[in-house]
Amino acid sequence: MNLTFFDQFMSPQILGIPLTTLALLMPSTLFPTQNTRWLTNRLSTLQSWTINSFTKQLMLPINKTGHQWSIILTSLMAMLLMINLLGLLPYTFTPTTQLSLNMGLAIPMWLATVLTGLRNQPTTSLGHLLPEGTPILLTPILIIIETISLLIRPLALGVRLTANLTAGHLLIQLTSTAVLTLLPMMPTLSLLTMVILLLLTILELAVAMIQAYVFVLLLSLYLQENT
Repeated sequence: MNLTFFDQFMSPQILGIPLTTLALLMPSTLFPTQNTRWLTNRLSTLQSWTINSFTKQLMLPINKTGHQWSIILTSLMAMLLMINLLGLLPYTFTPTTQLSLNMGLAIPMWLATVLTGLRNQPTTSLGHLLPEGTPILLTPILIIIETISLLIRPLALGVRLTANLTAGHLLIQLTSTAVLTLLPMMPTLSLLTMVILLLLTILELAVAMIQAYVFVLLLSLYLQENT
């Protein structure tokens, strides 16, 4: 029984070929391709307005040198958002429940922000490792602590996204299993559990959107420190 709960997090395969890449490419098919028409449909207009509003909000606290990251961060936000939401559909696979994928996204992006700061303003970037006004005796300890906190940032990004989505999927599966188990024995309790399942699904929709936003927002904060 316990193994079946975690089978949903296994990468699907056909003839021994993993389909994770196909799952990552599926969200791109939902976005309409560019066209030369002046008048577009309502879906394209809504998507353009949403992306523009998000990009403006994300780039607001960042100076102009960091605005070249807008396309990367907005594309990452759109990809994570669509993958998280599509993963809530029945009989689908959520790639962002895999820690390896999330770390593969978090580490290069975090490392790029750090290298950007070391290239453009090395003194300021290294100054973050030692707060101003620190006593001389505490200087070595604080440098070690700040270095560890800096290195743990990508791990926190990947683990946060993985843990929240994995916990939500497990809760939904456990609750739905309880609904089917209680239905023949206690129909009233099963209906109450079904209401809880509905509320939990709505909560998981919010978590899927919030976690995608938090992932990109934290990356933008790291970029703000280094630009």
